[in-house]
Amino acid sequence: MTAPTDWFVYQGVGVPHDRVDRLPPPPPWRDFDGGPVIEDAPPLGTESSRRLGTRGLHGITWRPEQLELINAALYLRRPLLVTGDPGSGKSTLAHALAHELGLGRVLHWPIVSRTTLGDGLYTYDAIARLQDMQMARTAGTEGDTYAEDLGDYLRLGPLGTALLPHTRPRVLLVDELDKSDIDLPNDLLNALEEGEFGIAELQRIARRRPEAEVLTDDGGRAVVREGRVRCRAFPIVVMTSNGERDFPAPLLRRCIHLDLPSPRDDEWGNARLETMVRAHFGDAGLPANDALIRSFLQSSPGSLRAADQLLNAIYLTQNTVRESESDRLRLAELLMRPLDQGGHGSR
Repeated sequence: MTAPTDWFVYQGVGVPHDRVDRLPPPPPWRDFDGGPVIEDAPPLGTESSRRLGTRGLHGITWRPEQLELINAALYLRRPLLVTGDPGSGKSTLAHALAHELGLGRVLHWPIVSRTTLGDGLYTYDAIARLQDMQMARTAGTEGDTYAEDLGDYLRLGPLGTALLPHTRPRVLLVDELDKSDIDLPNDLLNALEEGEFGIAELQRIARRRPEAEVLTDDGGRAVVREGRVRCRAFPIVVMTSNGERDFPAPLLRRCIHLDLPSPRDDEWGNARLETMVRAHFGDAGLPANDALIRSFLQSSPGSLRAADQLLNAIYLTQNTVRESESDRLRLAELLMRPLDQGGHGSR
């Protein structure tokens, strides 16, 4: 592996460090000044350790040009649009960034065909507020302060939480953007370009209550001033796509595009797979499963297999009693059937 270049903030080594604090100031057109400032973020969640393994993908092999694109996105404060087949490590990249750069829990926004921009920014539970006001009126405890305490009924979504004025960037995973309605990529443009958005319910009462405390997607609370959320450190946005659709040019020009080939189609695929196996099963997992790794890498050209199919096969063949090596390989091949031929796998 080529030694990391000095300017790299994310080095891909899987070991936490403080290089993110050495980032130079953003370009003038990507400089934000939101407040009130938020200093801390929740610690890395178990969802990251499940993806990264107990060893955190130490020593994962990245192509130099891949590291260059990832770090270019960090320097320019631009979203990363990560494309590739299922199992190529697109979603894992967001967790690897949060782990190595010490940026806390990953904010996860899974996209489906019904997802709207509003789902990512914030939701307002008007029905719950109405019910609580009716209960307060019945109990004779209703008052102006209670009636206007909208914060308990406003929850920022993953994108909205990422755009809060954190001193250090939060990592936002926008997962499977290509599954969205045709309008969502265009709707994202303004929020990603301006780094801010308004909350209409709070803007209506901003003259009487300039600050309000709202719920956040990661279980905390944050103060919103004048009904507007504006970022300070632009979040590290990782948007993934399985390549099932094209995106509009205005979105593409605002992103850094990173394509991750399947480990089986990459000349460095064997090293990457070994790193994944070592992260989840330790050093002893490599020699014991060399045949499974070779079988995974040597499957038919054009067939679609995900790396987590290999991990599933290794786990099950290690934890079930098989009478012979041929039995182990037969079970593994059943689990590693190509996805386009009835196999099962995930990102």
